[in-house]
Amino acid sequence: MKVLNLRCSLGHGFEGWFASEADFLAQQASGAFECPLCGDKSVTRLPSAPRLNLSGARGPAAVAQPTATPEPAQGAATHVAGTALADLQALWLKTVHHVLSHTEDVGERFPEEARRIHYGETEHRGIRGQASAEERAALAEEGIEVMPLPIPAGLKGPAH
Repeated sequence: MKVLNLRCSLGHGFEGWFASEADFLAQQASGAFECPLCGDKSVTRLPSAPRLNLSGARGPAAVAQPTATPEPAQGAATHVAGTALADLQALWLKTVHHVLSHTEDVGERFPEEARRIHYGETEHRGIRGQASAEERAALAEEGIEVMPLPIPAGLKGPAH
């Protein structure tokens, strides 16, 4: 099993698990990859260091502890920013999962159902669905607050 680090053209990082290098190359050639955050199909493989399990490997050698505090590495800020970005992506995905599991998908009926709820014609509940920019603008003019939320293609379907 190969675990590869992948990134879309928008910079979202994620992992891909493949049976072999040939499996990865075949899926890449067929365009089977998609960013789980934004749905971008332009995905590249990031460089990674292999992990080798060698039989009879010895424990780690003792490393001398430095006496002075070293200066931060040149890429330290980038690593911190990358970690913050990964945390932000994870939080966004958690939020999307929460919305999916706590709302009803009304699909293309969203504008009509939002109006029915707003005007008290049906019970108040959380809904989600599709609406064009014009439909969202019309709802806003009526005082009905809506917010577009892009949902990754991998999460479209039944919420678990």
